[in-house]
Amino acid sequence: MTTATMKDGAKIYFKDWGAGPVVTFSHGWPLTADAWDAQMLFLANHGYRVIAHDRRSHGRSDQTWTGNDMDTYADDLATLLETLDVKGATMIGHSTGGGEVARYVGRHGTSRVSKAVLISAVPPHMAQTPTNPNSAPMSVFDGLRSSLVADRAGFFKELAMPFFGYNRPNAKVSQGQIDSFWLQGMMGSLQGEYDCIKAFSETDFTDDLRKMTIPTLLLQGNDDQVVPIDIASRRSVKILPNANLKEYAGAPHGMCVTHADQVNADLLAFLKG
Repeated sequence: MTTATMKDGAKIYFKDWGAGPVVTFSHGWPLTADAWDAQMLFLANHGYRVIAHDRRSHGRSDQTWTGNDMDTYADDLATLLETLDVKGATMIGHSTGGGEVARYVGRHGTSRVSKAVLISAVPPHMAQTPTNPNSAPMSVFDGLRSSLVADRAGFFKELAMPFFGYNRPNAKVSQGQIDSFWLQGMMGSLQGEYDCIKAFSETDFTDDLRKMTIPTLLLQGNDDQVVPIDIASRRSVKILPNANLKEYAGAPHGMCVTHADQVNADLLAFLKG
């Protein structure tokens, strides 16, 4: 496998396809770089070099006991970009990966980045606190943790349904996508995935978003049952200095799969714009 070595010695798996301007992809929880296959194949065939990694403790990367937090995720991404000497990249992040992109810019700046795309992303701050009263209560994330520990395999089968909007009336259900979601989730470390719930829910990305002065596109479905658009993109676009939000009517959290053609077209237009 193709891997890069992080500062603590962890091996991070990555894909590196095509040639041309660089586009990087940061995946959501509990998935892997494979979640981006539809976008990577499309953009690689349109003249871009596409790079996606498995976050530590996810997929084919090392399962580390420590470092399963947003700062380390961002530092791992920085090490990968330094290792590959990437410059002028467009960074794309979905869900937890959107937080990873924001925290990367917050910690490492924009010297290697020209644009960003946040898709159904967790910023600015998922968990409810006294100073963040309009977000999701902690009981939601405690429920995720207890379900993960009690029956991870069963939980991921169930989670795929709202993730892709397959629980909606008249939805066209793909058993293959459910199986792929389950397989990607089961490849990761139980402990790392447990820690990641805290990372994506309790991290406040507000200051990171303020530092994202590069052109930023936000894409999100208004039927996202996992990361509600009202506490995510509709708030983030008001904080980001140079951003536009495109809402997809009726689209679920996993819109990169269910609405791949539309997402791909919007990404290509943004890259060329």
